[in-house]
Amino acid sequence: MSDVLTRIYNSFDPDNPLPANDPAYVECGEVRGENNILKDLGNGIRRSEDKATCQLYVGHRGAGKSTELLRLKQDLEEKGCFVVYFAADAEDVDPEDAEYVDVLLACTRHLLEELKAADAQPLRSWLRDRWRSLEDLMLTEISFDELKAEAQLSQFGKLSTAIRATPTERQKIRQQVNPHTPSLIDALNQFIADAKKKLPNGKTQLVVIADNLDRIVPIPDATGRTNHDHIFLERSGQLKALKCHLIYTVPISMFYSSRANDLKDTYGNAQVLPMIMVRTKEGSIHPSGFEKIKEVIVRRIRAATAGTTYEQASIDQEILESAEVIEQLCLMSGGHIRELVRLCKEASNNVDELPITAKAARRAITVVRDTYRRTVQSNQWALLANVAVNYRCPHDEAYRELLYSRCILEYRYFDDDDEMQCWYDVHPLIKGIDEFKSALQKVKQ
Repeated sequence: MSDVLTRIYNSFDPDNPLPANDPAYVECGEVRGENNILKDLGNGIRRSEDKATCQLYVGHRGAGKSTELLRLKQDLEEKGCFVVYFAADAEDVDPEDAEYVDVLLACTRHLLEELKAADAQPLRSWLRDRWRSLEDLMLTEISFDELKAEAQLSQFGKLSTAIRATPTERQKIRQQVNPHTPSLIDALNQFIADAKKKLPNGKTQLVVIADNLDRIVPIPDATGRTNHDHIFLERSGQLKALKCHLIYTVPISMFYSSRANDLKDTYGNAQVLPMIMVRTKEGSIHPSGFEKIKEVIVRRIRAATAGTTYEQASIDQEILESAEVIEQLCLMSGGHIRELVRLCKEASNNVDELPITAKAARRAITVVRDTYRRTVQSNQWALLANVAVNYRCPHDEAYRELLYSRCILEYRYFDDDDEMQCWYDVHPLIKGIDEFKSALQKVKQ
């Protein structure tokens, strides 16, 4: 029994996106405003053979963007593209303190690591010219020419890792690299041009996907502009300058800021991954959305119990105590995949044997709800109440903070006239908090 419960617990891991073709994956496009990443982003890449594209992908953190991007990666590879995908926050970019230089070095590092056949001499030359100023930061007294070719190129990885992991060296590295980013881009583009001629297995296009940049925390400067503005707009020319197809994830709060039109003018229409609509604006269960999010639970449990005595067990009786437990977990997630996975993981950790009880689910809901209680500031309860009443999210900095922290969720659907409709609601977990209830009562008066 404990082995089966452990497998179920581990099947709900909110920090690991599902790989392409994972049996636990659920296609939810029809209840996400008919979102289809293979067409929405993929078609533009495959049909632009002679011109590099740069596209933005937007959505709440944990909405499932990484899983969708991994599906896109596989689809593009099957259709003749060579794809370099990396999660920027894993080794290269510190979300709590990020600048444009960090992103450029991350792209350089991963292109070098995955395109071994390309001529990297332009990048070695760039690094050699900078070596005198960088060698102290690299903690070495070895001259650049004494290093073997592979060791020379590995210094880009060391720079990127140091920016991510060593705060004391971070600003020093940026100060040394930042004035020379134009020449680094030139060298990188020479490398890319050669790499395109040597792509393996008959591949014809090169694509770079920089994931998890949406996790970068906004840090305002003295003028009120943030590092988001600096990275995605002020340095947009350099972000777009690499001579290959590019996809960057961007913070949802920026997409709904006063800079939204600037983003559109610079990059074109961004592709948005909204929540799964499990309830309508009127508060009733949205049947198709509810069934989709329920399927997320069912598939993960079936994958975890495969080959065990619980392989054919009833989900809503033997694995979970009742259908009401499933319903509560689904509705409290707000259609947010990571939140659903997090709730299920927490609930499974609250029992020592199956089934997972209603009490265990309630405790999980309480624990996760308390995180939101501590996230919302005292002056934000009234803002949330306003959204709950009007289903709108004003383009205001205060509301953008709530979007970024997933306290406000976005839903999309097409009406009978094929017009896209977009509406917002407060996260269902917040609706059970006393401070929100009081603020809501005041707004309704």
